[in-house]
Amino acid sequence: MRVDLLIHSAGQLLTIASPGPKTGPAMSDLGLIEDGALAIKDGRIALVGKSKEVRAQAEAKEELDASGRVVMPGFVDPHTHLVFAGSRADEFEMRLKGATYLEIMAAGGGIMSTVRATRQATVEELLAESWQRVDRMLAYGTTTAEVKTGYGLNMAQELKMLQAIKSLDRTHPVDLVATFLGAHAIPEEYKGRNEEYLDVVVKEMLPQAAQEGACFCDVFCDEGAFTLAQSRRILEAAKAWGLGLKIHADEFKTLGGAALAAELGATSADHLICTPEEELRLLAEAGTVAVLLPGTPFGLGGEHYAPARRMIELGLRVALGTDLNPGTCWCESMQFVIALAARKMGMTPAEAIVASTLNAAYALEKSAEVGSLEVGKKADILILETSDYRDLAYRFGGNLVARVFKGGQSVWPKEVD
Repeated sequence: MRVDLLIHSAGQLLTIASPGPKTGPAMSDLGLIEDGALAIKDGRIALVGKSKEVRAQAEAKEELDASGRVVMPGFVDPHTHLVFAGSRADEFEMRLKGATYLEIMAAGGGIMSTVRATRQATVEELLAESWQRVDRMLAYGTTTAEVKTGYGLNMAQELKMLQAIKSLDRTHPVDLVATFLGAHAIPEEYKGRNEEYLDVVVKEMLPQAAQEGACFCDVFCDEGAFTLAQSRRILEAAKAWGLGLKIHADEFKTLGGAALAAELGATSADHLICTPEEELRLLAEAGTVAVLLPGTPFGLGGEHYAPARRMIELGLRVALGTDLNPGTCWCESMQFVIALAARKMGMTPAEAIVASTLNAAYALEKSAEVGSLEVGKKADILILETSDYRDLAYRFGGNLVARVFKGGQSVWPKEVD
């Protein structure tokens, strides 16, 4: 077989191959092949196996020796607020002095601060700021990511954010999946008129977002945001428009959002820091992916993290994401998320890697294309500057990615010796 690229002699090739999402003990199985190789043709994986076997079957235009390196799928980040304008470093300092997240919101900060900055920015300005962030995500190994709206909170501004997301997706190597989050907060101009704003979201914004290419609809169901009844109304309307469903649930207080996600067949329920066990069981039964975001409590200086160990024991589909956002978690590195997941949520390095690749792809309904190194899937590949995959959790604060391939093309330029 003639192929475009052959990567061979990998110290550890992590295929993460699986017919479905990995749950329970299967999350420890990385499909590891020592002295592994893979062949790439027309941007997709053509062969995977031992180097000797793959080299015997493939005649390559180009070969790459990955001796002593880890080769693995690109990271999939299933929860980001990548597109925004401005900074909230002042709020970070306020938190260091004792102010809580909800106190900052009540004082006019929080999400509203970013809404004001994002509304003032042009599409070009949003793209310029966001491009730098997605570039850093790529350098840390993210090749597919979800991006939410939610800093516009009116028709024109939410569509502006969707336009920016779609433009980034077209022009940047990282594949981006758009999620409509018009129900992120009640905008200032609707203060005291929550139900009126809800009508605008459901009757005006949501249909337009669906027509403009959003893949999912999300809602922030928590204290100080949207109630369970309001969240149900939004998600049921989104389902009627054919959008996949997501929910921010149980980050600060339990309102029943996880149970709602299970009932409606949501693709994912995210955060889940204080979700009762009975609702975790419902998520497991429904097959809803639990997207855990350890960077957020870390960013808030908190000590309470989602109970990942128990979720794995219960058979949930557990994924990890950055929650990249300007207020609580300005983090572009899935590597740091893996390190946090191991230290703060009791996940093993292997479980955290599965949660950051294959299971995260299921949280975006992209598992047929990305998340593992299997024949027919996109050749989204990382080569790491280490011989041991456990270093992704063991080491932190740096960058172990030596090279990134997207669709078989080298897109992060650091050369491999």
